[in-house]
Amino acid sequence: MRAALVSEYRKWASTRMWWILLIVMAAYMAFLGVVMAFTVTLQPAEGSGAMPIDGIDAALTVYTLGNALGYVFPLLAGAMSMTAEFRYQTITPALLADPRRSVFLGAKLLSAVLIGLAFGVVGTLASVAGGAPILALRGDGAFLGSTDVLVPVLLSVVALAIWAFVGVGVGTLITNQVAAIVVVLAFTQFVEPILRLGMGAVEVLEGAAKFLPGAASEALVGASTYASLGMSDLLERPAGALVFLAYGLLFAVIGRFTTLRRDIT
Repeated sequence: MRAALVSEYRKWASTRMWWILLIVMAAYMAFLGVVMAFTVTLQPAEGSGAMPIDGIDAALTVYTLGNALGYVFPLLAGAMSMTAEFRYQTITPALLADPRRSVFLGAKLLSAVLIGLAFGVVGTLASVAGGAPILALRGDGAFLGSTDVLVPVLLSVVALAIWAFVGVGVGTLITNQVAAIVVVLAFTQFVEPILRLGMGAVEVLEGAAKFLPGAASEALVGASTYASLGMSDLLERPAGALVFLAYGLLFAVIGRFTTLRRDIT
């Protein structure tokens, strides 16, 4: 396993795509942090029926934007780390060097978690850097010294790392890189948000919306843009963590016994 992990880190270090994704994520999260901080500090118009978001809830809404909206970046990075093996046929020499396919997949998953931590730290810090000054000046404060804020912020970093883990599972199932990118973008930007809003509006389906991957990751963090706006509820933190991890493990196990059982040419 050690040799496989070293090989995976060399692959990460020799490619520029994850650096590009990391830089774009930092800029995007900082921008969203500024926009969201201005939004939550605006007072709703009289008679609009909108509930104001203030105090710690406002801070959490801004600081956990990485997990709420920016998780597509580590998810893409994880998926592309696997699909690149098939696109460039580097999987062939990798399995010739060590034919144990479970070890190969395990090394992919573990390395993705550590790279995902980089996405978590950068994305979360960017949203905090963009939003905290505005919350301090226009809102009730930045609350950066509050445990009720710091714990979800740290868990947001962890959740973003797990998204990279899930991405490897997705890439194991969908080995075509273009198809994997399209599926990830479509699901994260359109399908799941629409499902969460639609299912949340139907009483019978409202409970099922909590088990979608994005909702489960937000349950792990304990903060959600959707929940703060009254659009959905979340599972308890332990249940959310288990459901979220189950997605990554399920995708990886299915991929191990389907994609990685086939002949590699």
